[in-house]
Formats: sequence, structure tokens, C-alpha cells
Amino acid sequence: MANNVLLNVLEGLRMLITLLMLARVVVSFLPNISTGHPVVRFIYSTTEPLLAPFRRILPSTKIGIDFSPMLALITIEVIYRILLKVL
Repeated sequence: MANNVLLNVLEGLRMLITLLMLARVVVSFLPNISTGHPVVRFIYSTTEPLLAPFRRILPSTKIGIDFSPMLALITIEVIYRILLKVL
């Protein structure tokens, strides 16, 4: 039973992080959205700690595309699947 609760918490956390990352990507493509808006600030403040390490690893692209959200989501998925097998 404890495993089911833990797995449900991990699944919920994974989905929440995924939704926040997708929201950040969408917001970054919208030119008229103010970064001072409370929702945008919340999205940025919750995702930046996850993205910062990947930005330090990835080289910057000349075309201005940030691949850190994609790498973060792939890493989170890999960790989630490993935890599923261990638990």
C-alpha cells in the first residue's frame, strides 16, 4: 500500500513538472506576455531551478532555441522510470 501511495505521488509530481515546463515553453513564445505577471513569475520561479543546471551543460545555440526544457523532461522521465523499476 505504501508503494502505491509513493508511486501516485511520484506520478503527480512528474505530471506537474511536465505541465509547468510546457507552460514555460508556451509563455516564452508569446511576445506580449509580461514577465511581471504573477502566473508567469510563478511558472518561471518553479521551473528555473530545474532548468539552470541543464543550461550550464548545454551550449548556447546560434538560433536562440533553449533546449534545456526538453533535456530536463527527458531526464525526469528517465529518473521516473528507474524509480518505477526500483519501487
